[in-house]
Amino acid sequence: MTTGGSAPVETGTSYRDTFNTTIAETIAQAVRIIGQDPALLIPGSVILHHQRKAAAIRKRHEQQGLIVPPVMILSITSRCNLACAGCYMHGRGEKPAAEMSPAVLASAGAQAAELGVSIIVIAGGEPLVRQEEILALAKAHPRVLFPVFSNGLLIDDAMATAIAGCRNIVPVISFEGFREDTDRRRGHGVFDRLLAAAARLKARDVFFGCSVTTTRENFPRVTDEVFIREMLKAGVRVFTYVEYVPMRDGTEGLVMAHEQKKTLQVVLADFNRKFPALFIGFPGDEDTYGGCLAAGRGFVHVSPSGDLEPCPAAPFSDANLTKVPLAEALRSRLLGRLRETPEVLAETEGGCALRANRAWAEGLVGRE
Repeated sequence: MTTGGSAPVETGTSYRDTFNTTIAETIAQAVRIIGQDPALLIPGSVILHHQRKAAAIRKRHEQQGLIVPPVMILSITSRCNLACAGCYMHGRGEKPAAEMSPAVLASAGAQAAELGVSIIVIAGGEPLVRQEEILALAKAHPRVLFPVFSNGLLIDDAMATAIAGCRNIVPVISFEGFREDTDRRRGHGVFDRLLAAAARLKARDVFFGCSVTTTRENFPRVTDEVFIREMLKAGVRVFTYVEYVPMRDGTEGLVMAHEQKKTLQVVLADFNRKFPALFIGFPGDEDTYGGCLAAGRGFVHVSPSGDLEPCPAAPFSDANLTKVPLAEALRSRLLGRLRETPEVLAETEGGCALRANRAWAEGLVGRE
């Protein structure tokens, strides 16, 4: 993750300090944005203070040999009310498995908060099919930030009001650009329905964002200031640019060109200075951190069934949170080997280092 402003580091584990600084700077910028619009009542200063405290907790764990990432991506369901082209969850090709129970989900959130995880990203599928559990997590851990990546279609008046009551929830609605791009991937009429959901959140002074799956094809349009201004008008205050990862053969041509990836970092830095919003790239400028931040270097992923994985696009696991505590899972052989083998996490032209080295990673967990 980057907002386009961190200095590169190459040696040792200093990338963790750099990433901690990036997170603190990102939250501080959100606080400044809120200061310009006091109606946005997200408790930014409280969360920023907690981030600093959490970073100190993670540092103590690191000194004892336990690497706790500042970010945990919690995919709480594979269910969805859409069937978008190129969906990573469908592209994982998994056999159906039981979702984590409400009790396991609550425990995972509590363990993460205790270990010093600063940000728990809620994803799916469509996570709002489990909206009551999301609300319960956010209320139980008010100093942890919960970005919720949603297709937005379940945000009716009641859901918008409930979210407004949990100011540490930041809804992030999926747009693909303007109407044509969004409807092409997500279905006819979806763009207008998303604008209606955004209007509900804006009317309740919710600090929310949009997520843009960024491809080689839509890159010029989603980085155009016309798009930015339209989304700002709709109430968006966080722009998350997620680089497309090919989860299905034949879509490799959609991966951003290397020069586009570099240009994106410059564009995001410029937008962060120019507009009253937060602009974030994911996975961001991997050169800054000496490779991908997956595998616990900066984040880990938990699948709907509880498997602790390096990344949402890399469904390999040797630990499951329904069977072992999070601290034990974070000590997994798989994560350790990945972090010890930097070339496996080095940036590739194919868009995802772990998928490019899939056979090697699967061999670590004994898959055929």
